[in-house]
Amino acid sequence: MTSTPMAFATCDLCDAHKQDASGDFRVLPPVFRDFGAVRRFAGQVSTVKCHEDNTLVKAAVDSPGEGRVLVVDGGASLRRALLGGNLGAAAARNGWAGVLIDGCVRDVAELAACAVGIRALAPMPLPTEKRQEGQRDVPVQVQGVWVRPGDWLYADEDGVVVSARPLHAA
Repeated sequence: MTSTPMAFATCDLCDAHKQDASGDFRVLPPVFRDFGAVRRFAGQVSTVKCHEDNTLVKAAVDSPGEGRVLVVDGGASLRRALLGGNLGAAAARNGWAGVLIDGCVRDVAELAACAVGIRALAPMPLPTEKRQEGQRDVPVQVQGVWVRPGDWLYADEDGVVVSARPLHAA
């Protein structure tokens, strides 16, 4: 698995696929903030579903990313941070193209130095509880939009889109 070339723009992808009625092309709401050093990233999706417990997030970023994007369904919780500086550095070191979290992050200054794309809802200094709970590589809902393992995610300065197949702008 390798990431797609970074020669894309989400606006161009939306222009090319705006008539898609199949549900294969989806646009995430504009609620995510950039926290990593990489602003534009894309790759095949791996997922984690967890609530205020980042045990599986850590396991994922500690494993080879192979250019993939980790999508974390944190239930949009603003009460605990699911990714911090150590896990951001692990994601970069292990070859993840990006991490998108429907939840919070911490160690914002450290994340800004990580050579990986990181999107989340907000910063929150409080860490998670370790309960060994959650699921990995299952379909998740991020801000009401379905994201499935094997989908492709594209993120840039204009937003985030998800597709069932690799995309190329028209």
